[in-house]
Amino acid sequence: MLIRTEQKNDHAVVHAVNISAFSTPAEAELVDALREQVQPIISLVAEVSGDITGHIMFSPTSLSGDASLKMMGLAPMAVAPEQQRKGIGSMLVRAGLEECRLLGVAAVVVLGHPEFYPRFGFSPASRFGMDSEYDVAKELFMAIELQAGALSGESGTIKYHAVFSNP
Repeated sequence: MLIRTEQKNDHAVVHAVNISAFSTPAEAELVDALREQVQPIISLVAEVSGDITGHIMFSPTSLSGDASLKMMGLAPMAVAPEQQRKGIGSMLVRAGLEECRLLGVAAVVVLGHPEFYPRFGFSPASRFGMDSEYDVAKELFMAIELQAGALSGESGTIKYHAVFSNP
């Protein structure tokens, strides 16, 4: 398996992977809108035998209590249904977090499965005094510090780019 940066000629296949992985086209449309409207983004694909089977994207978020804190949101992540439960998602998360570290990102947030993301070091964002701009259960909104102590003393509401509300 190969994890690599998404290329322009991957867009249609990435769109199809997102369509296949989710019950609606909303995530695929979100990926397309993020590519067009947001910078910087991290967009990685997973290839198995030359076929793209997974995709992950990270985009900037902001903390209401400290707009200067460099943060990213992990969203969305998709793995083709026939390739799920084979470690592809885990490899995408690890590679994406490493790319965030290389960009000097202090912390990453995710709205996701509380059984999946803690294995990478995510914990409830409320532990850091942060909450989501969306009305979600506290255990579903998580954060990870990529720089030790980056969230110490921070608090506020995490805001995603406006494209998340209007993909």
